[in-house]
Amino acid sequence: MPGRDIPLVTDEIYHVFNRGIARQPIFLTKRDYERFMEILRYYLPVKPPIRYSKFLMLTIEQRRQFFSHTHNDLPPAVTCIAYCLMPNHFHLLLRQEIDGGISKYLANISNSYTRYVNTKMKRQGPLLQGKFKAVRIENNEQLLHVARYIHLNPYSNALVESIDKLLSYPYSSLPLYSQTQKNSWFEKDLLLSQFKTHSDFVFFTNNQADYQKNLEAIKHLALDHKN
Repeated sequence: MPGRDIPLVTDEIYHVFNRGIARQPIFLTKRDYERFMEILRYYLPVKPPIRYSKFLMLTIEQRRQFFSHTHNDLPPAVTCIAYCLMPNHFHLLLRQEIDGGISKYLANISNSYTRYVNTKMKRQGPLLQGKFKAVRIENNEQLLHVARYIHLNPYSNALVESIDKLLSYPYSSLPLYSQTQKNSWFEKDLLLSQFKTHSDFVFFTNNQADYQKNLEAIKHLALDHKN
């Protein structure tokens, strides 16, 4: 993946996103989404202990053991705070833990997932638009707003028909934020510590759902008008 025009600073948090070339879908099946989420988790460490091709040869139980023990004890390149996968793009909220961590992480997941799709679809060439985009989170208010924006994407883009169904959208971290158990592969405490309960965090997210959906509709109308 090409280098970035702006530096990505260690210990800072970034909203990172990318989409398919020409806005084409990058996820076509349930298995595609699941593969990408598995890759997101696999490449979090600075150096995974085994190659991903070898990981794929493990049984489901062996993979679970790998993630629960060996994988979780490794130093991370990035920490994932929130994510949402959409048919033709994805959003990640990441904290960089080592110099170059985000760039290396995005290169790994992009290269791995592109190989998977190209093999599956018998195609060649890149799957995603050039450089991933990254916006630095400058304060806590922005952090909360961006996390909410990411989690509302399925509703504001009409993938789910009601706000309540956001909690059943399986390719977003919001359902995990609504659960009380600690998640082993991404950081929930940074956001949840600012709310009394998990339900308060969900309410905070849903409170702006219709507003964001209207903004998305206006944006699409503007783009159509320009075309």
